[in-house]
Amino acid sequence: MLTQEQVLEIREHLEKAQNPIFFFDNDCDGLMAFLLFRRYIGRGRGVPIKSFPELDESYISRIDEFNSDYVFVLDKPQISKSFIDEIKSKNLPLVWIDHHNIPVSFDYENVSYYNPTLNNKRLSEPTSYLAYKIIENKKDMWLALIGCISDNFMPEFAEEFAKKEPELYKLGISSPFQVLYETRFGKLIMILNFGLKDRTTNVISMINLLINVSSPYDILNENEKNFKIIRRYEQINKSYQNLLDKAKKFARSSKKVIFFQYGGELSLSADISNELYYRFPGKVIIVAYLKGDIANVSVRGNINILLITQKAIKNIVGATGGGHEHATGAKMDITGLQKFKEFFEKEVEKNN
Repeated sequence: MLTQEQVLEIREHLEKAQNPIFFFDNDCDGLMAFLLFRRYIGRGRGVPIKSFPELDESYISRIDEFNSDYVFVLDKPQISKSFIDEIKSKNLPLVWIDHHNIPVSFDYENVSYYNPTLNNKRLSEPTSYLAYKIIENKKDMWLALIGCISDNFMPEFAEEFAKKEPELYKLGISSPFQVLYETRFGKLIMILNFGLKDRTTNVISMINLLINVSSPYDILNENEKNFKIIRRYEQINKSYQNLLDKAKKFARSSKKVIFFQYGGELSLSADISNELYYRFPGKVIIVAYLKGDIANVSVRGNINILLITQKAIKNIVGATGGGHEHATGAKMDITGLQKFKEFFEKEVEKNN
C-alpha cells in the first residue's frame, strides 16, 4: 500500500485539479480507478489508453482538446519520454499512479510517481484498490471491487460487500477468478470489460453512464440507458465462448504449457488466458492474438512468468512486455512467436 503521506499528497493533487484529464489503462482496473477519482472530486475527463506498451505522445492532443490543467495517468506501467517532455513543456502537473513491478527509467523531475512496489516489491495492489483507499468512500466499494477482482486481487473488503449483496457475491470465496466465473458480480465485470472493447463513442457513453450510477443493478438490470452495453456484451460473449471452446481443446491435450493463437478483429487474449488459467490450474497459459504481422500475447502461470517473459523478449528483436509475477503481456512480430513459445516451454520444464 502507499504510505499515508503519499495518500495525502494524491488527495491534495485531486483537490487542486480544476479541469483534470485522467488517462487510464484500457481495462476494468484502470477504468474503476478513474471512476473512483472522478466521482470523488466531481470533475475531470477520462481517456482510455489503447496504445501498447506505453502511453505515447499521440494522446497529447486530448489534453489540448479539453484544455486540461492537470494530468493523471492510472494503471499504466510505461509512459514515453516524449509524452513526459510534452507535459513538461506545457508546464502541467503530471501525477502517475501505477502498481506494476517494472523499473521506470526516466528523470522523475516534474513527475509525481506513486507505486506501492517502491515501498515493498511484493506489494502490487491494483490501482483501483489504491484509489479506493485514497478516497475512502464506502458507497463506491463495489466499483473498487470490480477493479480488484478483474485484476486477480482479493481485497479485504470483499466479505463486507458479500454480506450486503448476497445475490451478487458469495460469502467464503477466496479466489478472484471464482468470483469472475461463478457469480453474478463476475458477469458485471465481464459486461464492463467487453464494453471497453467497443467503438470510442460507445465507450464514452458507457463511461458517462458509470459516472452517475448508484449500484451494480444499474448495469446488470437491462434498461434504456444500458441497452447498448448489454447488447455489446452479448455480441462479444458469443465470440468469446466460441474461441474459449477451441482453446480448451488445445488445453486438454497440452502437458505443462497451453499455447493457443487466433486472429480476427477482436483482441480477447487476456480474457481467454485468465479463464484457461482458472479452468486448468497448474499449467502455464500462452494466448496469442495475431493481427497483421503483430502478435499480442497474454501469459498466465503460478510460477514467476514475469521473469521468464523478460528473458524471452530479450532474445526477440523489437519485442516488448511486462506485467506481474503471475500475469504478463508481450508484443512482438509474429516471426518471434515460435521462439517465445519454445523459450517458455524450456523454462517451465526447468521449474518442474
